[in-house]
Amino acid sequence: MRKINQFIDGKEYLSKSDRLGDIFNPAQGEKIAEVSLANKRDVDAAIESALNVKQKWASTPPLTRSRIFFKFKELILRDMDKLAHALTEEHGKILSDSQGSITRGMEVVEFACGIPHLLKGEFSENVGSEIDSWSMRQPLGISVGISPFNFPAMVPMWMFVVSIACGNCFILKPSEKDPTVPMMLAELLTEAGLPDGVFNVINGDKEAVDLLITNPHVDSVSFVGSTPVAEYIYHTSTQHNKRVQSLGGAKNHMIIMPDADLDQVVDGLMGAGYGSAGERCMALSVAVAVGDVGDKLIEKLTPRVQSLKVGPGTDPEVEMGPVISKQHLNKVRSYVDAGVEEGAQLIVDGRPISLQGYENGYFIGGCLFDNVTSEMKIYKEEIFGPVLSVVRKPTFDDALEMLNNHEFGNGTTIYTRDGDTARAFTNKCQIGMVGVNVPIPVPMAFHSFGGWKRSLFGDHAMHGMEGVRFFTRLKTVTSRWPTGIRKGAEFIIPTMK
Repeated sequence: MRKINQFIDGKEYLSKSDRLGDIFNPAQGEKIAEVSLANKRDVDAAIESALNVKQKWASTPPLTRSRIFFKFKELILRDMDKLAHALTEEHGKILSDSQGSITRGMEVVEFACGIPHLLKGEFSENVGSEIDSWSMRQPLGISVGISPFNFPAMVPMWMFVVSIACGNCFILKPSEKDPTVPMMLAELLTEAGLPDGVFNVINGDKEAVDLLITNPHVDSVSFVGSTPVAEYIYHTSTQHNKRVQSLGGAKNHMIIMPDADLDQVVDGLMGAGYGSAGERCMALSVAVAVGDVGDKLIEKLTPRVQSLKVGPGTDPEVEMGPVISKQHLNKVRSYVDAGVEEGAQLIVDGRPISLQGYENGYFIGGCLFDNVTSEMKIYKEEIFGPVLSVVRKPTFDDALEMLNNHEFGNGTTIYTRDGDTARAFTNKCQIGMVGVNVPIPVPMAFHSFGGWKRSLFGDHAMHGMEGVRFFTRLKTVTSRWPTGIRKGAEFIIPTMK
């Protein structure tokens, strides 16, 4: 049985812990590996490794750092198929989706290759007589990232790439459900020339997380996961004086206006609602049909959901793979049960599914509800599975009010041909990431990713310039050389003349 340890000081580190976690192939429902769950000695070793190199890495010229990431990108491209297969084996998503998620992570690498430009400060000459002032951004020190199971390559790269490029050391705690790809990325960083100790990987569970986010040597914490855990990470980390960006859950709505192109709408809902088995924080889980468009939407959408090709992610014909675990499969099924009990109309029931040769896999077919209301559990809570709810509202204002009243504010989109409606939507919705006729409005790497309300705790979103600001401290210098007339001591706050 393959065993995954820790990655410290540029190489595999044999864990000092005797606790193990099981890793499954979700398509087969079979255990394929074990992962060591770190204890305090493991975490202390990672912290010590980072401390040993922290100052030297912070003093490394940004251009030198960027060249390492140029090489890192080449290595990702070289090993793309290997990374994608490892991701699909442990997560279950289809291979093309695995490759796509790695590519989105690699785009942050491309962004970070420009770090010498991004770290440039500002200079003002003669803010006073023969006095100059300038600002600079300097690294925090040691950053920690806690990443989710659904994007074991992309989300870690959203975190560690910008942090390391800015001159920080980074300790990643990936999900214990699929840790292989993060370990592979660590090996590629070493091959690219990153000094030992700048990037360490600690595999573990809550014990490791608590040790990391309370350690006095850790300066910042990044997290992506469910809202209850995001809030816990935020409050615990800030109580220990960390800078925190903690991204939580979502309930993403698509508002469908009567003038929308329904073929585009259905294509968008299929990909964004059922892609990756709905295990995306940007998944569209609520379709809000405005006016009389609801019946036409259901008519077009139902046969598409019924014909959704479900199977192992390695099959090139498959459109949706399994969910991550048996426990999560049961959780998703329980939400479908709750929707039926609360009176929603289950148009397509994906629960009774069995695939020959994969009977033990964690599969559920696409589920489609109609006539869902905002009081129902399946509307209020994040399901994180292939369950799409159609809600009907008479007007745009009613739809917008419902969306803005939801506790989550991660992502949303509107489908319409009317520019005035689109502008009103983008201006008035209380959501962090907004699309217009775009099903998954994930910002590119040179912008930033983050929601509002209970979808993000902290002041900074991820990657882009928000990431640069998060992983650096601003320092401003005011300077005068000892020349000119001395005035003696002044007992007022300095004013520039």
